[in-house]
Amino acid sequence: MNRLSTSARAQIVAALVEGMSIRAVSRMTGRSKNTITKLLADLGQACAAYHDEHVRGLQCEQVQADEIWAFCYSKAKNVPEQHKGEFGYGDVWTWTAIDADSKLMVSWLVGERNAYWAGAFIDDVASRMASRPQISTDGLAAYRWAIGSAFNGQVDHAIIKKVYGDAPGPKGRYSPAQCTGIEKKVGIGNPDMEKASTSYVERSNLTMRMGMRRFTRLTNAFSKKVANLEAAVSLHFMHYNFCRKHQTLKTTPAVKAGLADHVWSVEELIGVLEAQEREDSK
Repeated sequence: MNRLSTSARAQIVAALVEGMSIRAVSRMTGRSKNTITKLLADLGQACAAYHDEHVRGLQCEQVQADEIWAFCYSKAKNVPEQHKGEFGYGDVWTWTAIDADSKLMVSWLVGERNAYWAGAFIDDVASRMASRPQISTDGLAAYRWAIGSAFNGQVDHAIIKKVYGDAPGPKGRYSPAQCTGIEKKVGIGNPDMEKASTSYVERSNLTMRMGMRRFTRLTNAFSKKVANLEAAVSLHFMHYNFCRKHQTLKTTPAVKAGLADHVWSVEELIGVLEAQEREDSK
């Protein structure tokens, strides 16, 4: 079986993590869309497995969690009748949790925005902690139950609820409401309300929209299959944690968190997949 060289893979991956679409990467590299999509799927799976094994035992003091919307296949209103209510068709949410100090993306999960997925997500966050963190979230009711259950009450949870008003000027079809203030309240335990915030995780959401073509609004770059969205998210966060220097840290979140001793190259990132391929071939 023909297999791309590491350098050819690096060229493709470097373009993908900078937000280029699969079609654009195909034009730039001369590789077929199917080749690029398969590499994305394989590397995304390898990245998810590496993260699951190695990003554990974290000493996080401040964790911020949020959800970001996207859609697969089509907008919810256009989903065919036979697929209505089926996961992977219409609205899809990506849950994310970031360490406010190291900026490490602790956990992510592509799913729906309900209590079941909140529980699965927070269970994963809790499994990676070696300390009692303070968790800041928005006002989604499912968080309070999920956090209390996953941590057995041994956690401090702060809820940040934004207050919105009408945006100034003429109303436009895509004009977002204006945030006029925030309300903070205790969810569980005794959180430090001075440190309660979701600013970092919301900024990470912007990085996702800028760094993954399929999250870009008002384009036709959405994911056709939820598995490809999951792979793209895993690749994005593996690159973010291990390869991409954070502007304020001057190093990567993985180095800051003690999970790596140097900034990874894209070739080292691809090495995660190649190590798995060698293992599979034995």
